[in-house]
Amino acid sequence: MRGKKQMSAALIVCLLAGIASGCAPASVQPKKQSIRIGVTLYDQYDTFVSQLVEYFDICAKEKGQETGIEINVVLYNAAGSQSAQNEQVGEMIEDGCDVICVNLVDRTEPTTIIDMAEKNNVPVIFFNRELVEEDLERWERLYYVGAKAFESGIMEGEIAAEVFLGDPAADKNGDGICQYMVLEGEAGHQDAIVRTEYAVSTMTENGVELEKIGYAIANWNRAQAQTKMAQMLGEHGNRIELVLANNDDMALGAIDALAAAEIPRADWPLIVGIDGTDVGLAAVESGEMAGTVYNDKEGQAEAMLELAYALSVEEDLEPLELENGKYIRMPYAKVWPEDVDDFRDGQ
Repeated sequence: MRGKKQMSAALIVCLLAGIASGCAPASVQPKKQSIRIGVTLYDQYDTFVSQLVEYFDICAKEKGQETGIEINVVLYNAAGSQSAQNEQVGEMIEDGCDVICVNLVDRTEPTTIIDMAEKNNVPVIFFNRELVEEDLERWERLYYVGAKAFESGIMEGEIAAEVFLGDPAADKNGDGICQYMVLEGEAGHQDAIVRTEYAVSTMTENGVELEKIGYAIANWNRAQAQTKMAQMLGEHGNRIELVLANNDDMALGAIDALAAAEIPRADWPLIVGIDGTDVGLAAVESGEMAGTVYNDKEGQAEAMLELAYALSVEEDLEPLELENGKYIRMPYAKVWPEDVDDFRDGQ
């Protein structure tokens, strides 16, 4: 009995000492009181990106309330400069960010960011603007959240084909051929190229004979698209039967140009966009756009926040079901005028 009492006393002493000295079981980890997430955007005035990050901030607040951990989101705007974005990532690392979320300015130039992150062991979540696969494989703590660009192109082409084939008035000159123009996002940008390529090929596969009469780079920007569309109207007038825009902002720019030219609505070409931004959905509802493709900003924001949180508190990533251990991709969806209410506040 005496030996058992001595052993029990020793265990009590060890447990008490462990509270102060680390003698407690190795699996018990101190709970973080706060985490810091840095976010840098290629352009905070991009409508889709700004809405995504706005919802990300909402998700962070909700997650903080749920877990009792203060989640601080620090936002930077690179304003189209990759060198500025590199400097911002350096600042975030110096400020002690637990994880950094990067909306790349130049998807082909992530090297500086990756090298800084790896050197300082800070995980990086790239989002919305997908980098080259080989770059994402350079370090195990690099991730991507977004969607597959070709899916949006296919759906845009399906919307355009269905409307053109189903409405005789869409073929304004009655020649059985769809005369179309493209408003493309950025020169050489993978998502822009893929969206255009798949939209056009899908229309062809769906039985639409096409004639391309116009093409312009508008850098995802509404004002630039308005200028380009005005130029196209000056060159081609009412020959334009379809405008394929790589995003809603450029589709809206085309609408602005048509309105400014005082062209009657009945004479407008079909206009199809991608993203399902609030203003884009409103244009679909009003009939100014034939349809758009919903890019799930809410789903991407939530997935990015959950991944950032898990990385920050060193939780297991398995429940997040990352594709190849690296990717989280959300599906697109077609939006017709009758569907707008289903997407206005997210799916």
